[in-house]
Amino acid sequence: MGKDMIEIRIHGRGGQGAKSASQLIVEAAMDQGRQIQAFPEYGPERTGAPMKTYARISDKPIETYEPVLEPDIVLVIDPTLIGQVDVTNGMKGDGILIVNTTESSSEIKKKTGFTGKVYTVDATGISIGLLGRNLPNTPVIGALIKVTGVIDIKYVEKRVEGMFLKKIGREKTQANIDAIKKAYEEVKE
Repeated sequence: MGKDMIEIRIHGRGGQGAKSASQLIVEAAMDQGRQIQAFPEYGPERTGAPMKTYARISDKPIETYEPVLEPDIVLVIDPTLIGQVDVTNGMKGDGILIVNTTESSSEIKKKTGFTGKVYTVDATGISIGLLGRNLPNTPVIGALIKVTGVIDIKYVEKRVEGMFLKKIGREKTQANIDAIKKAYEEVKE
């Protein structure tokens, strides 16, 4: 993506790790020498409530602190939000929509009316298979890396280790890295 600043919006529900995902994305970008910004926007702050997080990655200092209104990339961690929340709000026709779903891109296009690029990945299936729990936030990052190249996977791996190693141990941390790599391989347009 050849622009100075890339703006990302992540849609999820409270407790699904959207905030951690945006943190991982921007911290990996920071390790690559980019300018970064990430922050959440909560509605009613409770587990299961729809929420959004924003991430900006830039080659120049970031001088705005507003929510991302015209995202270049939207990640949807929870596909049940489609139809409840306008996940494509503000997206331009050249935007990229990445959805955690077993449905096809054409089915997602029908549901959202979005005409830009749509990619799907079964992040839930991947996380249940590798982590034993529905934690789709890290696999979705693998899809983002593959589709956009906006961050390098090796920097994400280092950040996952930094974020999880002490908390959950080597085996579960490696399972998260494996989930990212599997989503990277399996994302479909």
